[in-house]
Amino acid sequence: MTAFSRLDSSLLGRWWWTVDRWIITALIALAAAGAILTLAASPPVAERLNLDTFYFARRQLLVLPVAIGVMLAVSLLNRDGVRRLALLMFTTSIVLTALTLVDGAEIKGATRWIKLGGLSVQPSEFVKPAFAVIAAWMFAAWRLKAKFPGYLVAVGLYASVIALLLAQPDVGMTVLVSVVWGIQFFLAGLPMVLVMGIGVLFIVGGFVAYFKFDHVQVRIDRFFDPAGTDAYQVERSLEAFQNGGIFGRGPGEGRIKEALPDAHADFIFAVAGEEFGMFASLMIVALFGIIVLRGFAHAFKESDLFVQLAVVGLLAQFGLQAIINMASTLNLMPTKGMTLPFISFGGSSSLAVAVGMGMVLALTRERPKRRISGLNSWEAGA
Repeated sequence: MTAFSRLDSSLLGRWWWTVDRWIITALIALAAAGAILTLAASPPVAERLNLDTFYFARRQLLVLPVAIGVMLAVSLLNRDGVRRLALLMFTTSIVLTALTLVDGAEIKGATRWIKLGGLSVQPSEFVKPAFAVIAAWMFAAWRLKAKFPGYLVAVGLYASVIALLLAQPDVGMTVLVSVVWGIQFFLAGLPMVLVMGIGVLFIVGGFVAYFKFDHVQVRIDRFFDPAGTDAYQVERSLEAFQNGGIFGRGPGEGRIKEALPDAHADFIFAVAGEEFGMFASLMIVALFGIIVLRGFAHAFKESDLFVQLAVVGLLAQFGLQAIINMASTLNLMPTKGMTLPFISFGGSSSLAVAVGMGMVLALTRERPKRRISGLNSWEAGA
């Protein structure tokens, strides 16, 4: 027996029968896995920092239910509501990201955090989903309104975002935002000449980043020189997967987390591999796959170009972030310092991902045809 009847025309009733409940289930399962893994991975990190043993675990267990609530609340929006939310979030997060350059806390050579009401917030995390929606909006307007220079607006906004991210600096997020923006521009009908031009620009930008930013050079050199001293975390990560084998050593039985400085954040996937084994790790990968593939399936059935571009952008962002985190943990690519969505410790990251996935759920809700005044029209949604 379901919570709502199909005849229920209330806001929640319409939402229940039009939202993709499989994606919601997979997202909640990811958050549950994140809670379990944070409990397993964070105590040794907290103790090394002379904090309470469950300091990080308590904070993450407070954030995750809020994130799920935010995601479900955003999923109730209609398409105009998603646009308005993205515009508001983009404007606010851009201003706060700029403020980090003036009044931000420097951590590991980067100024990405700012204090708001006693809380430490990374505004650039909220720029990512908001910019994906705004860019989709502009590209769609460019294609559908001949005189509207939407692609020029999108290019200008992209340049502004990249300039702020590189000023922090945050090269990993710059790469992610650039790839997602490039995918959206291509799907919107970018001429092939410009495709090649942007491709060359990205390649040149990669070389510039290597020679301009020391930490980028160190990470790339570390990847190609695994015998170097800076490869410590990656070596311990690979050791964790070897120790875990197929079924894992058991909850709480992992030992590599005691030596991994970022076991609760960037390398939490290694903790999953050691304590829960290959099968559990593959289940996590499968959850990400279900979310991205079901979302793409919805997007490509859509006739609304804005929805197609926004959903593809948000899901590409979500999936690429997961791939980057897991691949760097397995030494398949240089480390980027990027969190695993809904699993790694991080309040800003979890909330930003929640907003982005709430937007995906809102934009992919089914819109049954209704006959109004003798004409077929699409229901706008709740």
